[in-house]
Amino acid sequence: MSNARVAASYVQLLYEYLSSRGHDPVRVLGPLPAQAGHFVPLPAWQAMLARAQTLDAAPALGLRIAQGISARHFGVLGYAALACNTLGDALQRLERYHASVYDVNPAQVQPMAQGVCIEWGVERGRPGALVDETAVASLVQLARDMTGEPLAVAQVGFVNAAPADKAPYERFFGGPVLFEQPTTRLVLGLQHLALPLRKSDPGLLALLDEQAERILRDVAMPASASAPGDAWRATLVSLIRQGRTSLADLASAHHMSARSLQRRLAEQGSSFQALLDDTRHRLALGYLRDPALELAEIALLLGYSEQSAFTRAFRHWTGLAPAQWRKQNAAASL
Repeated sequence: MSNARVAASYVQLLYEYLSSRGHDPVRVLGPLPAQAGHFVPLPAWQAMLARAQTLDAAPALGLRIAQGISARHFGVLGYAALACNTLGDALQRLERYHASVYDVNPAQVQPMAQGVCIEWGVERGRPGALVDETAVASLVQLARDMTGEPLAVAQVGFVNAAPADKAPYERFFGGPVLFEQPTTRLVLGLQHLALPLRKSDPGLLALLDEQAERILRDVAMPASASAPGDAWRATLVSLIRQGRTSLADLASAHHMSARSLQRRLAEQGSSFQALLDDTRHRLALGYLRDPALELAEIALLLGYSEQSAFTRAFRHWTGLAPAQWRKQNAAASL
């Protein structure tokens, strides 16, 4: 599993847990990994968890660590998930972009008779009980945090050997917990998929919007600078982050009909698609200059459901794939 890794934002959860237990996490684990580095190699994460276990030998350490999870530990993916309407929608985003937070074994989300199954195989190896238990418990706790519901799972399965006492696991997950399974799996009931997600932190969303607006100001594109549609472009900033990128969405935000907005844009020599593409293009250039953002995260921030769709659009705008553009501009800035 030499290429496996986890997000630095996710690792921060362990530092916060140790601090809550009265330990100095920096003294125990060393300096907190820089968020700009984005990822921490899996061996380093395994070593951190093992070190924490020497200080807290009580059973089910991973479950206790996970209780402090929130959307911010999942980075942009966590914030994007909170923009979804239901837990089921958020789980679909997890399947597409989980590697931006937890790049160990690929996750697959499959519907089944009793609900939905999220499954991790062992094709890239077995990271160990502490890593697996922290990851699965964190996902369950995040779902509880996003929905505001206690959310008892239908079933949990781990590939690792059974602990001496299963009771803490059954209490935490609220359902049967199996061990020595062929894959790691989490089954949620159908009734949970339709649960609406609570609103995200307004202050956090304001910060994301402020960052996007700053990018729009800083990225110089003569063809669109001081364009007449800047008022509508400002509204698009938050709509794009939420994945609401239709003409109807923008018109509704301005309390007008889609036809009226089309007419107003046409009077200014523009169109909704041109405004949307130009705004996304300018944001993309700014986001790509931030080395802490993965391409999958940038796709989410731009409202694309798939990274491949972002890549196609960016190639159309610039003639280059996003990774190529980032590499060229990084070299030019040296």
